[in-house]
Amino acid sequence: MEKSFLEAWDTHNRINVYLLDAIQPAALEAVSASKGRRVAEQFAHIHYVRLMWLKASAPDLLKGLIKIENEDAADKKLLKKSLENSGKAVAKLLERTEAIGRIKGFKPHAAAFLCYLISHESHHRGQIALTLKQAGHSLDKKAAYGIWEWGVR
Repeated sequence: MEKSFLEAWDTHNRINVYLLDAIQPAALEAVSASKGRRVAEQFAHIHYVRLMWLKASAPDLLKGLIKIENEDAADKKLLKKSLENSGKAVAKLLERTEAIGRIKGFKPHAAAFLCYLISHESHHRGQIALTLKQAGHSLDKKAAYGIWEWGVR
């Protein structure tokens, strides 16, 4: 995959971790007004979907990666390490597509897969920000704007 696509993935993943870093540990327990997952579980879900795709398309890249169970999801260090590591594994998967241009189990091609992952995870970042706001734990302005600063993340 083209270097700029890989750089976009790495930046996107760093922004996920940046957002996690900006959240106070107690706020990881927040739930939106419409119920659903806790903030911590949203991050764990992002990680889990990556694992699901790795299992389907490149199981060898799962080595050392574990699913985060809901009862462990509020462990901020575990979330951060898991997002960083699964992010690296997805980057390796994307690198492998150089020769074939496809992700096993995904159509149409690797670039669309990258867009799918970024769209999915950005959707959950929005849910996280809304949940925090509804629960009285709004992101500070630096973090709220910082997730859009792709040029410096």
